[in-house]
Amino acid sequence: MAQLYSTAPAPLLCTLAMLFKMSLSVDHVPMLLWSTQRSQWNPDTAMHEGHVVSAQELTALLQSLFTQNSRNLVLFLQDRLSVDDFTYLSESYGNKNPFQNVQEILQSSPSSLVLPAVDCEATRYLLSFLQESGDWKLTNVTNLDVSQLEVNASEGNLLVVQLQPLVSGLKEISTLEAIAENDKIIRKVTMDLQERGIHFSGIYTAVRPSRISRRTNVVAELRRQLMATDEEDDLSYPPLNMTTGNYTCILFYASNFSLKANSSVFVDLTNATFVTRNVDISASECSDSNTTLSLKYTKPVNGISSLEIRFLMTNKFYEGSARQWSTLDSVEIIQDGEKFAKFNVSVISAPAEYSFHCQLVGTSNLYPARLVPANNEAKNWDVFISRLQIQGFNIENNQFSYASDCTGFFTPGIWMGLVTSVILLWILTYGIHMIMQLTTNSRFDDPKGPALSVPQTE
Repeated sequence: MAQLYSTAPAPLLCTLAMLFKMSLSVDHVPMLLWSTQRSQWNPDTAMHEGHVVSAQELTALLQSLFTQNSRNLVLFLQDRLSVDDFTYLSESYGNKNPFQNVQEILQSSPSSLVLPAVDCEATRYLLSFLQESGDWKLTNVTNLDVSQLEVNASEGNLLVVQLQPLVSGLKEISTLEAIAENDKIIRKVTMDLQERGIHFSGIYTAVRPSRISRRTNVVAELRRQLMATDEEDDLSYPPLNMTTGNYTCILFYASNFSLKANSSVFVDLTNATFVTRNVDISASECSDSNTTLSLKYTKPVNGISSLEIRFLMTNKFYEGSARQWSTLDSVEIIQDGEKFAKFNVSVISAPAEYSFHCQLVGTSNLYPARLVPANNEAKNWDVFISRLQIQGFNIENNQFSYASDCTGFFTPGIWMGLVTSVILLWILTYGIHMIMQLTTNSRFDDPKGPALSVPQTE
């Protein structure tokens, strides 16, 4: 049910989440909007239950943002969010409500709008749509100190706040803590703008859902696939592409691209790389034998003024396989133009005509594809990349080629099956061997004669 509300009290989000537990579509995310101006949205407009707001409908709903007197918009963009999070996280952790500040903002705002289900196709390109629809001054808020920003009330200002990802791969950062921290960030930015007397509208949404629920129209199919799991779309957003003229020479994608410096400074580069494209790739180089993907970021977090990450790939002919192979040889991190960290890479290779895919890539020993520190500076960094797919050679039609996966043939499940089979086979062999050792008596008692005497030697 995608319905508009003039106010959004605290129980409202929980009620909306309960109504959507049996939704037929899984490719949607919630969107929360509020404004410091009254009558921003029409509270009488309603849509039928179970409706998912399409890109065209969302465009119509956002038209009021471009006609208001004070055109200041803050976009809070998260990597994953589902309407079920509002009830599940609140109910699972007792009195801790990670969305407390967001609920209070919706309740106290003169005008607010709650869309429990918006098509992911609309949210993925929301930032591009906003930029194209108005003459905005785009500002990426990274230090979260809005008081230092120069906001000209006579112009249109679009502030993009990239929130902390929910799935970071770092054990000490749980989903609850990440959402609670994002909730505090939203409150801080909102309060700073209100204290400065700046009228604005806010949007809180995500690129893709955090939960995948089973569809009611495929229950019979799922019963036949008890061990199967629902999967998300192959690509939640377009991959980053490096082009030379009309030719695409590098494709890079990751569902989560995060770093951690000195075990304390967390740097999430996912949105900046793939969503807002706030990254400079002009230093990348392409050739038939060597390719370098250079990603440069300006002030990604407090304390880091510049950050460059390089992926160095080679394309060589190997006589053993009699074919060309592309290999990711090393990854380099350059902080503030001075600190240089280098990582050697293991098991990231594929036939030159293929792309490479791996579910987990990073510095942890548990990942199937590891980044091994090659110098002392690299030991200060933790790298986490989930669902990595990269291709630096032989790209056709601006799309990834068939992916060579990092998972070997003998997965843990296969090994467990083999070990169990060997144990059961040994038990069966031992049982048959013991049965074959059984012998029958060669002599028997005659009831009419004397008792049979068996010597002890027999």
